[in-house]
Amino acid sequence: MHLALFLTGVLWLLAAHAVAFRAAEGIVVRFGWSSVGQELLVNLFLLFLLLVGFTILNWIGTRQGSVRAANALPQRATSREEWSRGAVIGWAAALAAILPMVIAGTLHPQFLWGGSAWSGMVVSIVSLLLAALASEIAFRGFLFQRLIDATGPSTATVLMSLIYALIMSLGTNATGLSFVVTIIAGVLFSLAYLRTHALWLGWGMHFAWAAAIAVVFGLPVAGVASYASVVQTDTTGPVWLTGGVYGPDGALFTAIVFFVAMAFVYRATRNYAWNYTYSPIVPGGYPMDVPPPPAHTAMEQEAAAKTATLVQIAPAASSNGSERPLSPESVDRQ
Repeated sequence: MHLALFLTGVLWLLAAHAVAFRAAEGIVVRFGWSSVGQELLVNLFLLFLLLVGFTILNWIGTRQGSVRAANALPQRATSREEWSRGAVIGWAAALAAILPMVIAGTLHPQFLWGGSAWSGMVVSIVSLLLAALASEIAFRGFLFQRLIDATGPSTATVLMSLIYALIMSLGTNATGLSFVVTIIAGVLFSLAYLRTHALWLGWGMHFAWAAAIAVVFGLPVAGVASYASVVQTDTTGPVWLTGGVYGPDGALFTAIVFFVAMAFVYRATRNYAWNYTYSPIVPGGYPMDVPPPPAHTAMEQEAAAKTATLVQIAPAASSNGSERPLSPESVDRQ
């Protein structure tokens, strides 16, 4: 059942992406919008279709129709905190990936201060926010949960990371190196889910990484260079450092950054793992309420009878009329 739901969900993911792209393309052509607007519409339509489709599939499999439960978005007190921690890790990872390029002098930024650049940047931020959530729901939400139920967390992490990298490689400017780096990124985001059983941390991390790369530094993110920013940056130097036209997502140094980020994710989620992922211990084995042997019961009854016949001895009175405690010798004489 779980494997069948997973395969059906994969087909729905591919169909939803195709429908979202066609619908957004038609609207953009009709109204003459820019490519930034098209990215926003694609992400918005895709997010809506995934939420609806996965919720229906979850109801078919579990008879539970909650959108949050189906897509690993539980409502809990630490949701904002988890998202914020993920954003900090994603932002720090982006800075760590860009810093060697700055030191090597491979970045050549140009600043655009026009009003259109600022408005386009706002649209890009919203689009990346939706894109990050849609990506997490697609690859670490319903599908990942069903694959875990079918194969276990370790196998599911490897398989889902491979599927994630394969689908991402169908995009523009993908390379063999970007495929490997994307597998590592998939493991990183899967770890965020496994440690929290929710997408809040992974969503924040994914968004902060993409927003920093595309909007703050003006570089391509996963091969897409259509996001608007007040900075437009060209890169030179080796592909293993810059990722080339694919962006830092395809750089070998980024793989090292992602491995380090896994350690930070593990440490930052200690409390969440304890509160949200550990199952209570359920007693097992044979019942231990066996009645005691008859001899043991008789001994207990005899001891209880002796305890009931004990008599408290009053203290003896002294010659002056006051009471004094009995000495051991007087007890023997009595």
